[in-house]
Amino acid sequence: MSHHHLSLYEREQLALLRVKGVSFREIGRQLNRSHSTLSWEYGNKAKYGREYVPCKAQEKAEKVAVDQRTKAPLKNHEVFLYVREKLRDEHWSPEIIAGRLPIDHPGQSIHFETIYRYVHNAKKTGRKRLWRFLTNHHHRRRKKHGRSVKVARYLRATPLVQRPVEANDRKIVGHWETDNLGGKISDKTTISATIERKSRYTILRKLKNKSSIRKIHSIKSGVEQFPVEMRKTLAIDNGPENAKHRLLKGAFKDGVYSCQPYHSWEKGAVENTFKKSRYFIPKGTSLDSVSVHKVQLIEDWLNHTPKKCLGYKTPYEIMKQELELLKQQGGAFQVRM
Repeated sequence: MSHHHLSLYEREQLALLRVKGVSFREIGRQLNRSHSTLSWEYGNKAKYGREYVPCKAQEKAEKVAVDQRTKAPLKNHEVFLYVREKLRDEHWSPEIIAGRLPIDHPGQSIHFETIYRYVHNAKKTGRKRLWRFLTNHHHRRRKKHGRSVKVARYLRATPLVQRPVEANDRKIVGHWETDNLGGKISDKTTISATIERKSRYTILRKLKNKSSIRKIHSIKSGVEQFPVEMRKTLAIDNGPENAKHRLLKGAFKDGVYSCQPYHSWEKGAVENTFKKSRYFIPKGTSLDSVSVHKVQLIEDWLNHTPKKCLGYKTPYEIMKQELELLKQQGGAFQVRM
């Protein structure tokens, strides 16, 4: 008895003999097939009283065979669903997804380049356009380090090279960076970001105007919720919003420092934070139209998204650990995070 799939000829004979009233057992004997195979074939391809059409039954069978031999995207179904959920719903980057996957699903792994290739493969993703969920929304893959860095103007303040060396390797908590998110030139409002270098903990504030006084007030109100031991230094650029930076020296016990000319990457934490924020506030968007509530949602997302540099922990988790450690060392304070 044959164990191969039914051929078009066999399906035609099945249809012809059934019309003549021949039983499945008799057809099976004539075709050297199991009567149960023929019965299932006829019932599956002619449901709800429909006519059994051999050519259509053959097309359906061939399509099923092709689908069964098609490799599941992204290694397996479990990994595929995890990647799609974190990319589309949580807005995680492929690198974060690849790093967090073994933690959430032990035994599973995937390289972030595999995710990037899948996202940018139009043949596999079809109309999903998953590139829309990437940080920069690039529908085509770009070369690494292919774009130049914006240059910051120099601010006459204590140069960053004089900042305590301990701030450079990000091993000590308490060193901060700040900057304003760029919007349209005509915008009256802006968004201030202040980031702690070690934990990457982010404080976002919607400012009613771009004045230096408003900027200074937002920084102080944000960082003074933390104990003085966690407020050591602040790195700023030479923008006019930082003109009154001397008013911040009391908030940071080791002083305020400015980046060197053509060294905007010296406050890389805040620059990277703005890059991630562009998913929610694309370039060219008027910040006047961005609500305070949306800014708070972005801040929460930034602080509760795992980061590779933190061992795939979140900034909130790292900052909480630092506060608990400081408390065990004898600190008396109360923090709202």
